[in-house]
Amino acid sequence: MSSSGESNKKIKALFEKPEINVLIALLVLCIGLSFASPYFLTAKNIVNVLRQFSLIAILAVGQALIIVTGGIDLSVGSVVGFTACFGAAVARWGAPPGITLLSILAMGAVVGLANGMLVTKIGIAPFIATLGMMSIARGFSLLITMGVPIHVDPTWISVFGGGYVGIFPVSVITMLVIVGAGFVLANNTTLGRNVYAVGNSEQAAKFSGIRVDRVKIMVFTITGVLASICGLILIGQLEGADAFYGNGYELDVIAAAVIGGMSLSGGEGNLLGILVGAALMGVLKNAFVLLAVPGYWQVVATGVVIIGAVSLDSLRRKRTAR
Repeated sequence: MSSSGESNKKIKALFEKPEINVLIALLVLCIGLSFASPYFLTAKNIVNVLRQFSLIAILAVGQALIIVTGGIDLSVGSVVGFTACFGAAVARWGAPPGITLLSILAMGAVVGLANGMLVTKIGIAPFIATLGMMSIARGFSLLITMGVPIHVDPTWISVFGGGYVGIFPVSVITMLVIVGAGFVLANNTTLGRNVYAVGNSEQAAKFSGIRVDRVKIMVFTITGVLASICGLILIGQLEGADAFYGNGYELDVIAAAVIGGMSLSGGEGNLLGILVGAALMGVLKNAFVLLAVPGYWQVVATGVVIIGAVSLDSLRRKRTAR
């Protein structure tokens, strides 16, 4: 085969990757917005966009790992709000910042572990188990706050939400570190390889000696911890906690993961793609604000994006199967 033929084949294979197509769509959207609004390419707006989608990208790392195993987690948004409210309550009781930080992370891990146990040990479908947990977490948030936001005085842990390193928010740096760590975990560790093995064929994974239940429990626990980190960031950004923090995040997170190339059938996807998917969601929401799109059309557009992403994934899998 000629070198030009090999090059064409490599280019074709590159453009068949979902994350590359999403990256192209993101670039086209950014170019269009730069002409549509003079405010889009300002440093202030770009930093604002990065802050907006950083939470979605952090949550999407955990969601992507769960999706790879063939599951889904609908409770992530509610867990963000619950861990934020729990941490704010602990801080209000006079706990030192270090104890508050550990309590937030520990509570996220406990909720994630509970999701994993419900799915593996009780045998409840992930959709139902996490749907129930979504309601439980939101209910506990309301019980803790009694419907009234909790104010939290800034401490050193507030840097995660309100701090900057130069012009870059700490939350954005945290996002990049977590996405990078997720990519390394998925591609360079035994746990990561086991996650993909479980997603490809749970039965084959069991025959290979992989402890499937343990793998699923681990990814749900990781997702719970990541949700608690987002709760911590929101406390730092807003100097308080509200029971409705994270409301609706689950849709954006699933959309970011699927748009980024994660297959809802499990077993495939590149974790770096979720960063592109989250960025696309963030830029799209920023476009709504800059172009003064009414709020109800924003909800419609989000639903269209989710359906479109899932449809493209389904069509791609059918084409590959032929």
